[in-house]
Amino acid sequence: MSTIRQIISSNNFLSLANNGLVAVFAFLSFIMLVRMVPQETFGEWVLFITASNFLDMLRFGITRTAIVRFLSGADQKYGKSLMGANNLINLVSTTLLAIILLIIYANFSDVIKDSGFDMFFKWYPLLAFLTLPFNNAQSVLQARVRFDLMLWLRLVNVGGFMVFLAANMFLKFGIETILAAYLITNFISSLMASLLNWDGIRYLFNAQKLAIKTILDFGKYTTGTLIGSNLLKSSDTFIIGLSPFLGTLGVALYSIPLKLTEIIEIPLRSFAATAFPDMSKASIEQDKLKVKKIFYSNAGGMTFLMIPLMTFSFIFAEEIVFILGGSDYTITANIFRIFCVYGLLLPIDRFIGVALDSVNRPKDNFIKVIYMTLANIFGDLFVVFILATVFLGLSFVVLLITGLMPDSSYELAHGFALIKTLEWVAVVTIIFTIIGILVGFHYLNKILDLKFRDIFVVGYSYGVSSLKLLLATKKR
Repeated sequence: MSTIRQIISSNNFLSLANNGLVAVFAFLSFIMLVRMVPQETFGEWVLFITASNFLDMLRFGITRTAIVRFLSGADQKYGKSLMGANNLINLVSTTLLAIILLIIYANFSDVIKDSGFDMFFKWYPLLAFLTLPFNNAQSVLQARVRFDLMLWLRLVNVGGFMVFLAANMFLKFGIETILAAYLITNFISSLMASLLNWDGIRYLFNAQKLAIKTILDFGKYTTGTLIGSNLLKSSDTFIIGLSPFLGTLGVALYSIPLKLTEIIEIPLRSFAATAFPDMSKASIEQDKLKVKKIFYSNAGGMTFLMIPLMTFSFIFAEEIVFILGGSDYTITANIFRIFCVYGLLLPIDRFIGVALDSVNRPKDNFIKVIYMTLANIFGDLFVVFILATVFLGLSFVVLLITGLMPDSSYELAHGFALIKTLEWVAVVTIIFTIIGILVGFHYLNKILDLKFRDIFVVGYSYGVSSLKLLLATKKR
């Protein structure tokens, strides 16, 4: 019993519960939402959420990683100064972004209304302020290793919206009411964070130049890293949405298998959240052997964990996609299979980035992400605007040769070309991940003198020992 209690109270378990339970709520919300609105409207919602997440990375990229790294080892006085600086920097960046978006919307409203981004430009400035305390609290609580409080806060945020969507299955409110409920639940979680001072808002006036400079110096690279990391996913959605050929329908279809990759990332985010403070502390103490051990254990162990999960997902792709999106989205099963291959590469790539930040090499991590982002953007542009035309032409040729030229021939050709284009967008994901692993390992190897095979050797040993501990716990 004591072993079970020890596991449940461990940071790894709490972090996994944090990401796992919240992801389940978000997953259920996604399933309900995709069944409530038409595909075109759902595509607009996906663009709204994707663009919002991207700008959140822009807002908090400069502070989040820096706060976790420096606040975790700061004394009480300097810690208050860091939290005050965190609040001040994020407040300024949020205000500037809101002003810029409002100016753009005021001058180009007609063009924006004709695109799929009208919801984003109209409502994100308000959402940015409503989510500010919530996001500040997430950074502070992670630095303090309070994953239990992070869990409660995120459950209020995501769980509240899920409860509304569950009720809306019967109430049948439209997208305007759904959006209002989303804004309200974000406001409630932020209000909770501020009232309990989990975001450190009370230390706003404790911000000092040294703390601000420390965060900005470190954050100038991590901002680019986080933005680039977000672009690795969101650029797919943006480029698909900007294509006249694919449009919001393509966004809606691609969002289903893309959403499933978030389930793949649940354990990765959880272990990365706990590994980063430990690796940072070991790095500050000049204990490179410990940094290497944590890296090998997490990168290799998570890779072996992914093998059965990805194999199962690959085999039952149609069934998994059907559960999430229904029969209208089962045509995207092969896209999800491609993402399963991506899932096997993701642990090594993710922990290389975590390791680079923890050994105070945010610039190297930034360069790694730049390589990946450029590969993804250029690859997506080639696929969406050139290869898509080829697929469309080939599909017409096949229909002509086979004599299948009914009145709906364009719809058949368009449907085939659309799915094939989306599949190759997913293939680009695998290519840029391999590039990221090669570039990131090159930089990390200079500092830690790594052996690539030890990722799998140590990772396997770590996985086996963890499994034995779990089995022993069950027997007890």
